[in-house]
Amino acid sequence: MVDLWRQTHWIFRALFLGLALLLLFMRLLPLNHSAGGLPGPDLLVCLILAWIVRRPDFLPMPLIAVVILVEDLVLMRPPGLWTAIVVIATEFLRSRIVLTRELNFLVEWVLVSSVMLAMLLTYRLALGLAFVPQPPFGFAIVQVLWSIGVYPVVVGLSRLIFDLRKPAMGEIDDFGRKL
Repeated sequence: MVDLWRQTHWIFRALFLGLALLLLFMRLLPLNHSAGGLPGPDLLVCLILAWIVRRPDFLPMPLIAVVILVEDLVLMRPPGLWTAIVVIATEFLRSRIVLTRELNFLVEWVLVSSVMLAMLLTYRLALGLAFVPQPPFGFAIVQVLWSIGVYPVVVGLSRLIFDLRKPAMGEIDDFGRKL
């Protein structure tokens, strides 16, 4: 039974890695990127935050850091800045898992939305302090608003397709530890 527990963790980690690679591949495809078009949501960040709030033990910090760092390198962003911001945000949410377990979805959505907005502002501030050229603020805020709007869909699909749910109060794993 212990092997099954460990196997489940590795299955979800491999599944996350596959989904992250698929989302990165989809971002690289030239799908109707006309000048002046609206940016789409950051589905990878939505997926990471949804899984961290649901089951933080499935996504270890090094896995998140490697995936986002690869995304930074492939998308030619300043390497490590967005990675650090995402890792800090996920660790912030991970440290509040006891609180988020008891929250209803609307409050959870507000919490994750505020984390996404804080991530955007921190990223823009760091790039501004280093005098790095940035896309207009309107495009960045539209992408975050899209991400906030898509977050419930990502959570719903994760629940329906992968049965990823919050652990119940008092639920324990196969080792006898509280989840």
